[in-house]
Amino acid sequence: MEGYDPSWLSLLPALVTITLAFVTRQVVPALFFGIVTGSVVLYASTANLDDLNFVSRFLIPSIGTTGYAKILLIYLWCLGGLIGVWDRMGATQHFAQWAGNRFARDRSSSLLTAWLLGVVFHQGGTVSTVLTGSTVKPITDRYRVSHEELSYVVDSTSSPIATILPFNAWPAYVAGLVVGVVPLIGSEADGVALFFASIPFNFYGLIAVASTFLFSIGKLPFMFGRMKAAQERVHAGGPLDAPDSQPMLVDTSELDTLHVEGYSPALSDFLIPLGVLLGINIIPVALGWGGRVSEAFVLALLTAMGIAAFRGMALKEVVGGFVDGCSRMTIGAIVLGLAVTIGAVAKELQTADYIVSVVAGGLPMLLLPALLTLLCMGIAFATGTSWGTYAVVMPIALPLAWSLAPDPTFLKICFGAVIGGAAFGDQCSPISDTTILSSMFTGCDLMDHVRTQLPLALVSATLGVAASTLAVVLFVA
Repeated sequence: MEGYDPSWLSLLPALVTITLAFVTRQVVPALFFGIVTGSVVLYASTANLDDLNFVSRFLIPSIGTTGYAKILLIYLWCLGGLIGVWDRMGATQHFAQWAGNRFARDRSSSLLTAWLLGVVFHQGGTVSTVLTGSTVKPITDRYRVSHEELSYVVDSTSSPIATILPFNAWPAYVAGLVVGVVPLIGSEADGVALFFASIPFNFYGLIAVASTFLFSIGKLPFMFGRMKAAQERVHAGGPLDAPDSQPMLVDTSELDTLHVEGYSPALSDFLIPLGVLLGINIIPVALGWGGRVSEAFVLALLTAMGIAAFRGMALKEVVGGFVDGCSRMTIGAIVLGLAVTIGAVAKELQTADYIVSVVAGGLPMLLLPALLTLLCMGIAFATGTSWGTYAVVMPIALPLAWSLAPDPTFLKICFGAVIGGAAFGDQCSPISDTTILSSMFTGCDLMDHVRTQLPLALVSATLGVAASTLAVVLFVA
């Protein structure tokens, strides 16, 4: 903004957002009041009453952008609509049951099946936890897998897998937050490309998914504490839940009520749209043409709707599934709109410029990825959301990294540190939707799940911090 000199006041929107998130454990009011604070700070500098109107000054311009429209198209309409149509077809449940019955033969293979389904349902959050947990639980119960173990596998293949197999809405969302914050990111396409290029440096995501795989086959080298006690309990013939636990049981038969009566699901109902989604994403990337996220989701949705209609589902039911799926994503769309807006507030107030001017001269480059990881772990754990954390941290972290070392590799390492750190907090927070749903759909007590998962995830996070620091030494310093 011309004539505006950033000061410590430019930190207030982020500080208000983070503080309220810690105190209220609610990300929506935290983001909202952060935006309002931004308007007040701007008015204090300009004395222009129009700047107090945060709706017209920040909110409408942010949600009226092409970037936010793409997020809505992918997240609200296409992803939500696709899930809704699949629910009417019974497609995802049919595939998951087929995979579980085909591959699960004992305790280890039943847990491995849960891990594999978490990878297949790599959209993250609700999709992965609900479908994987509700489908595999009867199988793992049969082979006496404790509910603490199952909930860990389900939860650790939700957000982490979505960050390293990002053929979903995540890259488009993050790209909208980082456009223009450093010279290398001049467009949303550049932001998406950076997301993919940073995957090798998303050490927490990679280590968490690998650790969960080793856990599922009984080869995890670090097993201790409550999780080890849970394993020993069931091995000794004890109950699947800890004594005095209060399992968060849900009636998974509700999922079946969405299925259209008389429609017989087939594997093609799920596999063909999924193949379209992945193929249109993966093939262009492999050929160096860049991702085609929007096109992939639109065509996957249309493919699912076309298959449903071709196989005899009434058009009313097809459209009804689409509408129901979209409606379930409404709160997510609100959070996304506020998150994009708080990012715009930070850009307008030049928050990143101020932090860079204060910190850049005294912060060792070697420590930045580790500090970003720890910061994002804390914010996301307190708020229960990785996406809200990205909105607060990304517009600040990348300019700071670029000021310390204008090196593309260092930028990727710091980008990966933010992505991974926030995924940890989202996965482990007791107020996160993935944590709660993982407990609910695996029949585990919520705090039993948190207390058994957290130590293992912390080991992965510690290894991730060490790996990011070593990466700076090897590839940048």
